[in-house]
Amino acid sequence: MTLIDAGPTGSLRVAPSILAADFGSLANAVHEIDAETDWLHVDVMDGHFVPNVSIGPPVVASLRRYSTRFFDCHLMMSEPGRYLEAFAQAGADGCTVHVEVGATASLIRDARALGLRVGLAANPDTPFDKVAPFLGEIDLLLLMTVFPGFGGQSFMEDVMTKVSAARREVDVQSLPVDIEVDGGIDLNTAPVAVRAGANVLVAGSAIFSRPAPLEAAHSLRAAAEAGRRR
Repeated sequence: MTLIDAGPTGSLRVAPSILAADFGSLANAVHEIDAETDWLHVDVMDGHFVPNVSIGPPVVASLRRYSTRFFDCHLMMSEPGRYLEAFAQAGADGCTVHVEVGATASLIRDARALGLRVGLAANPDTPFDKVAPFLGEIDLLLLMTVFPGFGGQSFMEDVMTKVSAARREVDVQSLPVDIEVDGGIDLNTAPVAVRAGANVLVAGSAIFSRPAPLEAAHSLRAAAEAGRRR
């Protein structure tokens, strides 16, 4: 199992979410936007932690043959610990678990032991102090800007207060932690998220639902970079 390097911590990254892609031609969809892809975001939903079901390790393994991008797997699962090894073997490079499921310290240790890049996610209504104690143990903090489960939801700007708090803490402690946002990210909200302190932008519908996905991804990156310069 050879993991792909995530790249320099803190750099601006666009992470298209395959949840919004055409699963009938997933490899083609991923290939089409490759030039504007830093990470590929893989949403995994179990129908228990969130009210939807998506994909599992077999799809990750199949897609791995068609992409050399960093696979950023977001495990929206009640029992992610049961599947960490399977995702690692399938080709995941990083796995993010939710603080709401509990046993956070154990899950972080288990993911680290598998050589995975470790992420911790929080839902919009979960306060920052629930994830703050783990910042020194993780590589990625994912702050959801919608309630997870379905794509195409509207961006919740209130979460930017939490993003800013996370950015301050990461910077004060000089921690090598990326701050990721997921949900409702588009040309208008990407600059807002970046100005608040996010550096990894997950976008699904804003890329894959557009007539020209590669152009859409390019425009999203440009909007985020413009927001970062302000």
